[in-house]
Amino acid sequence: MAHSFHALVLNLHQPSGNLAWLLEHQTWEAKEILFALDRMPRVLWSYEDVARVHLSLSGTLLETLNDPAFQERTYGIVKCGELLWYLQNTRLFEILGTGYYHPLLPLTPKADWEEQLSRWLQLGRHLFWREQFDGFWPPEMGFSMELIPWLKKLGYRYVMVDSDYVDPVSPMRWEEIRYMPHIARYAGEEIVVIVRDRELSDAQESGMDYQWFAQEVAQRTKWCDFPPLVTTATDGDNGGWFRNTSEQANFWDVFYRTLLEQARRDENAIRPTFIRDYLDLYGAHGEVTVRTGAWNTGWHRGNDFMQWTGSQAQKEAWQRVQDASLDFHAASEQAAQAQANETVWQQLREAHWHLLRAETSCHFYWGEAWVHRVHEDLEQMWVHLRNAGHA
Repeated sequence: MAHSFHALVLNLHQPSGNLAWLLEHQTWEAKEILFALDRMPRVLWSYEDVARVHLSLSGTLLETLNDPAFQERTYGIVKCGELLWYLQNTRLFEILGTGYYHPLLPLTPKADWEEQLSRWLQLGRHLFWREQFDGFWPPEMGFSMELIPWLKKLGYRYVMVDSDYVDPVSPMRWEEIRYMPHIARYAGEEIVVIVRDRELSDAQESGMDYQWFAQEVAQRTKWCDFPPLVTTATDGDNGGWFRNTSEQANFWDVFYRTLLEQARRDENAIRPTFIRDYLDLYGAHGEVTVRTGAWNTGWHRGNDFMQWTGSQAQKEAWQRVQDASLDFHAASEQAAQAQANETVWQQLREAHWHLLRAETSCHFYWGEAWVHRVHEDLEQMWVHLRNAGHA
């Protein structure tokens, strides 16, 4: 069996204003989330030689953590400014780009893709003091091949995809599909795709010990005649496994610390790696296509987006988002042709962020519970369009 590498990927997201609301109304839940975020660098500081963690932080979460008013409110709980500083540690963390408002991109109007992606890059470059982000995390792992030219335009080297949707262009064995980086091509552009192991990720999310994980990886990679890259990706701030404050009952202290200790002691143990380092050493092999879909949720497999589109109210909200996007971009084009003044453009900027926030995946995720937030933002968008002179 070839030596196994492990790429740990964690998605961190809180909808706009949610942490502040929780802090006021469900204080302990807010504290659990903040402790889960703050725990990451603190556990890993003494493992800079072996720990390697990929983080995707949504624009709305970064916006909250960077807000001076929120930082003041959380003083004595977690120092959010220091947390952002700690996450700049490139020996421990690789930051992945994503969409600012955590949009489910295959369902989001394509006219809004560039702003969702570039707006995150602007904030990410500011907070993490770098120009380049090698990897891209599609929110909800919602990927379609049409994204490839957009990601390449913004400088991304690789994108995360779910194992359920990867089809080889030429024959590949099961372990080659899962544990090799590949190339995907669309409209004359290509990008490296990194395949998330769905079943191992499910175990990571619900709770596992190192011995089980090591044995499972050994079984899954035993026929590999190449260095396998085993990628597990889950939320990193949801569920008791990540939020639990007890050292005997959370991901970092029970599982990952054991993995790191083993990696230090045994050169044949699973080795944590940054994806970019693996690519530099071993490259990507073989061409694949990736079917459109999202990651699995607690209720659905993700291939039909049922989690976000299952009810009539959800479907109607998505249609309203499409209509609103058409209205906004028509108003922007009209303003550009008319060489509108700054007052008009200010109204359009206000309209734009309401539209983008309406596209947040969480507004659709919880059945119909949060769908009203879509309509509230779209109503505000249309108010600003009317103020800009667009009927």
